[in-house]
Amino acid sequence: MTIITCIEDLRRLAQRRVPRMFYDYADSGSWTESTYRANHSDFQAIKLRQRVAVNLENRTLAGSMVGQPVAMPVALAPTGLTGMQHADGEILAARAAEKFGVPFTLSTMSICSIEDIAAHTTAPFWFQLYVMKDRDYINRLIDRAKAARCGALVLTLDLQVLGQRHKDLRNGLSAPPRLTIPNLLNMASKPRWCLGMLGTRRRGFGNIVGHTSSVTDMSSLSAWTSQQFDLSLSWKDVEWIKQRWGGKLILKGIMDAEDARLAVESGADALVVSNHGGRQLDGAQSSIGALPAIVEAVGKHIEVHMDGGIRSGQDVIKALALGAKGVYIGRPFLYGLGAMGEQGVTKCLDIIRNELDLTMAFCGLRDIADVDQKILLPGTY
Repeated sequence: MTIITCIEDLRRLAQRRVPRMFYDYADSGSWTESTYRANHSDFQAIKLRQRVAVNLENRTLAGSMVGQPVAMPVALAPTGLTGMQHADGEILAARAAEKFGVPFTLSTMSICSIEDIAAHTTAPFWFQLYVMKDRDYINRLIDRAKAARCGALVLTLDLQVLGQRHKDLRNGLSAPPRLTIPNLLNMASKPRWCLGMLGTRRRGFGNIVGHTSSVTDMSSLSAWTSQQFDLSLSWKDVEWIKQRWGGKLILKGIMDAEDARLAVESGADALVVSNHGGRQLDGAQSSIGALPAIVEAVGKHIEVHMDGGIRSGQDVIKALALGAKGVYIGRPFLYGLGAMGEQGVTKCLDIIRNELDLTMAFCGLRDIADVDQKILLPGTY
């Protein structure tokens, strides 16, 4: 029996069980991957202050993100192709998040559709939106999110153009995978994954195929997406989407204090300090490195979240100490999903919760709401 002690254990197990092209899609960055690596390594430089002889009874991690109660200030990030890490992956991850008491965010580029998630969960999930040139499609997508009772719309702003991801290019990434000889040989070595995929009908992009006149099957999807990401995206579009949606709006992809101020002016309810997991601009600052300046600029006016590089509960508490009101995990839950399905996502959340709780206690606190810079060693952040 495999003993799982940390997120790295889940990563290694997922690497063994998920076909190379989909594992690499999750576990890679753009160009030299310097920003992808910095997202995690920059957490390691931040040191914690250990405190002793304080009352540690009745500890709590509970809080809220954009007004929604959460068991801990952690949400599952929107990740494309989640349903290719494991059959029906988005459904399994959403169910695990609901049972745990944290938000699940469905990507526009998911395999399972908005309606699939709504049919398999009862708690409000969040929906991540990319802005496409086809505004009729965007209007329908927003209406579908409303009909599914989504609790927040997460608008991603940093994917007008696609970063060059060398592993995806080498692997010929596609969904479903192209049946080349290398791909067939690699999939043959992943029997659990293959059996799961044979047992599901969900193998394409459920939010797109059949929902726009230009895309009726997977063969027409690539041409449509290559033409649809809107290069003219502006803050006026953000304001239009805020009005059209009418609910909680979270802006994802903010890495600059000036952009954070514009996010406040747009009327958004929260922003996510994020460099897209190091998958867009290689050479950009790490998310944890960018967080303090953005909190200082706008933290009194808007809820600031962050993602990128989190691999433990200690990473979570460091982000909270630097001013984030919540964080998102992407790769950790994908590792869990690829390794063990829904059980693996739950295991990922358990690991992060336990590490977060213990670290808070070692720092002398009982309530996650009391975490601030005083738990960090001066000069290390």
